[in-house]
Amino acid sequence: MRTLAFAFVLTPTLVLAQDAAEVRKMFEAGRFQQVVESASPDAAPTVIYTAAQSHQKLGATGEARAAYEQLATRGEDDPWHFIGLSGQQLLDGDVGGALASAQRAVALAPQLADAHYQLGLVHAKREDWRAASEAFDRAADLNPALAYAHYYGGLMHYRAGRPDRMAIHFEQFLKLAPEAPERPEVLQIMKTVRGR
Repeated sequence: MRTLAFAFVLTPTLVLAQDAAEVRKMFEAGRFQQVVESASPDAAPTVIYTAAQSHQKLGATGEARAAYEQLATRGEDDPWHFIGLSGQQLLDGDVGGALASAQRAVALAPQLADAHYQLGLVHAKREDWRAASEAFDRAADLNPALAYAHYYGGLMHYRAGRPDRMAIHFEQFLKLAPEAPERPEVLQIMKTVRGR
């Protein structure tokens, strides 16, 4: 029994990082390179999606596209196919295609927070702040621990002129992701809004 416990201690953290929640925590802390390194080809779709977003944060568009394509190779009965396709289309500037794909993902899996999150990203790119805020609200309702749904939801409500909703999302974001690189920006926006 002692040998088994010792072997577990030596197990690489990569195994732990495959857990989607752990990968999201790394992303929320701005450890994008670690997220990328943790996403093996057979990782869960959520991990691959988070890796694609991490590549984008690192400015590695080609690698982000490849990660989205990995999701897009899934069957058309799988919402992750359309989430990956939407991510690719958004990178390529095909906002209309990205919107249609994200809407298809939501239609296939209305309870999948990541589908609504992707839809929110597309609406944000379209500068449709109200639709984006609604999509991020839904993503946060489905997965309250999804910190960036709160971050983007807060931004979209801010742009849509809803500082009350913005504050709720931003406060939750700060609780969930205290090490996030966006923390200073969020604190500054909240200070500015409260100072009015």
